[in-house]
Amino acid sequence: MKEVAKEIKNSKFCIALTGAGISTESGIPDFRGKNGIWSKYDINEYGTIESFVKNPSKIWKFFEEMIDGFKNAEPNIAHIALADMEKKGIVKAIITQNVDNLHAKAGSKNIIEFHGNFSRLKCIKCGRKFDMEEEMRICGCGGLVKPDMIMFGEEIPKDAIEKSFELAEKCDLILVIGTSCSVYPAAYIPVIAKRNGAKIVEINVEDTEITHLADYVLRGKCSEIISKILEEIKNLH
Repeated sequence: MKEVAKEIKNSKFCIALTGAGISTESGIPDFRGKNGIWSKYDINEYGTIESFVKNPSKIWKFFEEMIDGFKNAEPNIAHIALADMEKKGIVKAIITQNVDNLHAKAGSKNIIEFHGNFSRLKCIKCGRKFDMEEEMRICGCGGLVKPDMIMFGEEIPKDAIEKSFELAEKCDLILVIGTSCSVYPAAYIPVIAKRNGAKIVEINVEDTEITHLADYVLRGKCSEIISKILEEIKNLH
């Protein structure tokens, strides 16, 4: 742990890539795990843009259940520690695959939301965005409105891909936290970083698709490990 803390503190440009595992301790279920959302709901019936267009009111019932869960969720120690590392200038940016808004709630500023954000709404026709509180279902342009998260069949925003890949090329150390790295194109990010000479620190409860690439592998709960790393960093002189 001390060695990892040294690596992070001495890095010139450290970034973090986060996935569902960082938020499960905040009470948010992951999508792909044993008890994840897609184990309860058919992915083709509820998870695609096609299914939403076909039957928006049905999919909105599914969305509303998720919105309630996200609304009540609070950042955990891991989100707060990452925000603290950003304030200290140690972590330069967070690329998150999560749509729960918890990094922003924790105080992180430089966040790239790879799969969007469930705390706002977006028209699928003109792209206009609304606050969740506005409870819009149909946009003024006549387009359907849904939470601003990427569904299967939708493209990842070009801006998010470009910025993320740019950061991956630039960083000298990447923290890969709570992600299985099985969903592309986000899974390319650690690979690009490694190819450009960066060290990888993987924090997860289990092995993932990129474990073989990692320079340091830390197994356990994200919150416990990240808070310990932050403590070690504070103790370094």
